[in-house]
Amino acid sequence: MRWLRLVFRIFGWLLSPFLAWAASFFGAVGGALLAMRIEDPVDGLAVTALCGAATGFAAIIAWLHYLRRTPEAREVLAVTADGTPDTVGLALPRSGNGAPE
Repeated sequence: MRWLRLVFRIFGWLLSPFLAWAASFFGAVGGALLAMRIEDPVDGLAVTALCGAATGFAAIIAWLHYLRRTPEAREVLAVTADGTPDTVGLALPRSGNGAPE
């Protein structure tokens, strides 16, 4: 059961960067659709990159705003208000002689 909890914790920790990556990917796809109308390929690449970066940045800001306002989500995902992993509960329980159980 401890391993399953650890797997879900790691999933919660990786959710923030995965969300930003997915948003930037879909933003870049939207930017590429816009860039098809631009004659200069360098300008088209710039539009694609700018749309991807702006969408990824906006998504991570919205996600962190949600985490700051929702303590239940932070507890379930085992992250702090700034989205970093909460490692407080990961320490192994110790027996009286100092050795792990």
